[in-house]
Amino acid sequence: MVEVRRCGYTPLSVAQHLRKTKTGLIGLLLPSVSNPFFADMASVIITELHKRHYTTIVMDTMEDDENFLDCLKSMVARQVEGIIAVPCGSDGTMVEKVNEHTPVVLVDRFYENTSLSFVTTNNYQGSLDATRYLIDSGHRRIACIQGATSSMPNKERVKGYLDAMKAEGLSEHISLSGSEFSIRNGYLETKLLLFGENPPTAIFALSNTILLGALKAIRESRLDIPGDIALVTFDDNLYMDYMTPVISRISQPVVDMASLASKLLLDALESPSAGVTQLRLSPSLIKGESV
Repeated sequence: MVEVRRCGYTPLSVAQHLRKTKTGLIGLLLPSVSNPFFADMASVIITELHKRHYTTIVMDTMEDDENFLDCLKSMVARQVEGIIAVPCGSDGTMVEKVNEHTPVVLVDRFYENTSLSFVTTNNYQGSLDATRYLIDSGHRRIACIQGATSSMPNKERVKGYLDAMKAEGLSEHISLSGSEFSIRNGYLETKLLLFGENPPTAIFALSNTILLGALKAIRESRLDIPGDIALVTFDDNLYMDYMTPVISRISQPVVDMASLASKLLLDALESPSAGVTQLRLSPSLIKGESV
């Protein structure tokens, strides 16, 4: 059984008085259930927890800091036994506090200098590899469209892009824009890039949703991929193999990430004294036909 809802404000009325009750409930907080990346992650986590007879409550935080905290409070009020979360924002104070009485494991995203367990991708290496791939393919004017600027994966991906460009002496061609992991962000930023001075010869989209918006803008401009402009994205999904052209991308080990996050939470439930585990998994570059 899975409950999916978009939550609003829920008072944290029982946070300080939780009973050690076996409810069989696990909370899963996602920034967007409509994003294929997080949908795939949720599917794996729900399956893994179901094997251990847990019911997963899924809440969509809508990529909003305040709503994330409200959803977190709602989970505690429901007396979930543990929480797996893709956090929003950069302040983990409340999450650390909840972890004192209810185990919390972060997945995909994490807080800087956190004491919480997490499983993520080596986002820096993946971004470095993608940018170098474009440079090695002859591109110099490479634009990067980023997502939520407060998220650690975004920060690490941006750093990988910047470091790769600077290492090749391409600082003057650095172009960084955007602020959301959304289709709309990818669309608007690509429109601005294509109609600006010295438009890029390549775009690096930092998520699959940004990619979709960029594709729409490029096709509206009747540009050919990769003839007129190259396109690479961070994130992988089966549908990219069915696009024309097949999209080159950085693939994250989403199944492994979700499985390990589930295991870490289950271990914490069985052994409250279990130590903190922080894992970074290696991504891989999949070369398609868009470069």
